[in-house]
Amino acid sequence: MNQQIRNIAFAMPLTNPAFPRGPYRFINREYFIIQYRTDPDALRRVVPEPLELTEPVVNYEFIRMPDSTGFGDYTESGQIVPVSLHGQTGSFVHQMYLNDHPPIAGGRELWGFPKKLAQPKLAVETDTLVGTLDYGSVRIATGTMGYKHRALNIASEERKLTAPNFLLKIIPHVDGSARICELVRFHLEDVTVKGAWTGPAALELHAHALAPVADLPVLEVLSAKHVVADLTLGLGTVVHDYLERPAITRWRGVGSAPLIETHAG
Repeated sequence: MNQQIRNIAFAMPLTNPAFPRGPYRFINREYFIIQYRTDPDALRRVVPEPLELTEPVVNYEFIRMPDSTGFGDYTESGQIVPVSLHGQTGSFVHQMYLNDHPPIAGGRELWGFPKKLAQPKLAVETDTLVGTLDYGSVRIATGTMGYKHRALNIASEERKLTAPNFLLKIIPHVDGSARICELVRFHLEDVTVKGAWTGPAALELHAHALAPVADLPVLEVLSAKHVVADLTLGLGTVVHDYLERPAITRWRGVGSAPLIETHAG
């Protein structure tokens, strides 16, 4: 019985998982990213060690995904923080909100994406690219940018999309304690940028008890871009285990070599 379950177990529920096995390919994935300067003290409170801040900025994202393998057609919105790990620069995914259950379940269970259910939208309104995020009936984010005012370098945007991303994956035990608490790194793969543009932009964030995007306040909008790409969401690797227990040294006696016992987390 144990082996039978192991052979078929992939995700919950056992006999009809909420999401399929990958690879997870996205066609015409559309990014609207507004970079802004924020309070460095507020930023330090949300970025976990051993990640290090590179500058006090946040990338606020609205992402339209009309064609994604296994996940369907959905939209996402949230905050990404530029960071470094042991000298390697990348991005930490702070919080994300989306309107589709399979990528919420799959994102949390596989990678550790900090996803919650909400109602984001991304659309063109006449001459303006408009992104919004509602949590229930409350509007908590509004971003706007002039539509395709100036083209950006395609090769440069492809390199940026393939940089490493970091997540804090937390899975609880049945007693409520943390069973898994890991820093995960993943990459976007097989990236083809079809177009990239910039223009004048604005961003408003509003306070909400359960969707605290405004806890990283907008002090100054620095830049904005609109990118359309095909890509594959690669699976992750664990780069730090917060539950790993340190080695315990037991001494045999004075003048004797220590006996080192290492316990797995």
